[in-house]
Amino acid sequence: STSGIGLALAKALHANGNEVIIGGRRADRLAQIVADNPDFDAVEVDTADADSIAAAAQKVLTGHPELDVVILMAGIMSIEDWHRADGFLSSAESVITTNVLGPIRLIAAFIEHLLARPQATIITVSSGLGFAPLRATPSYNASKAAIHMLSESLRLQFADTSVEILELEPPSVRTGLLPGQETSDFAMPLDEFVSEVVELLETQPG
Repeated sequence: STSGIGLALAKALHANGNEVIIGGRRADRLAQIVADNPDFDAVEVDTADADSIAAAAQKVLTGHPELDVVILMAGIMSIEDWHRADGFLSSAESVITTNVLGPIRLIAAFIEHLLARPQATIITVSSGLGFAPLRATPSYNASKAAIHMLSESLRLQFADTSVEILELEPPSVRTGLLPGQETSDFAMPLDEFVSEVVELLETQPG
């Protein structure tokens, strides 16, 4: 959540009166964000590392026992050529670990706490590419399709609980996810996208 949609959404949610805790791998980046946003709390976490997730979750829950929303924002995207194993295998493993195992491990770390809250929400982040794939990014497309189906499945499992599952399905947004995307005429401006998300959360939370 230290860049792109994650950071912009964190700022917008805080501006609307929410307490915000951000997570990320880079301690220097986290420190800078907190310096720029003194009301934020931050926790260092590598979503590709199960032990890091467990430790970060414990720190968050100790410091913020009233936590009732978790947004699973971390994600990476790589251009891959699947004609040769050396054109995709390492990338695919990293993408699936971060984009699929990361959210699963985060849910595992927080779910018992969230189920004990009177009302709680998990927000997953898939992508339009989980529905209409981009030729150059097979693993990313697959990871976001997996997140979509995971969200649908968890919504069924938690239907009789206090935990709500919301899925954020971004279109192409002007972020640094891929080179050139921040200046793309095709991509949606970041501030416009985040404003729309916050408005939907407030007016149509289901």
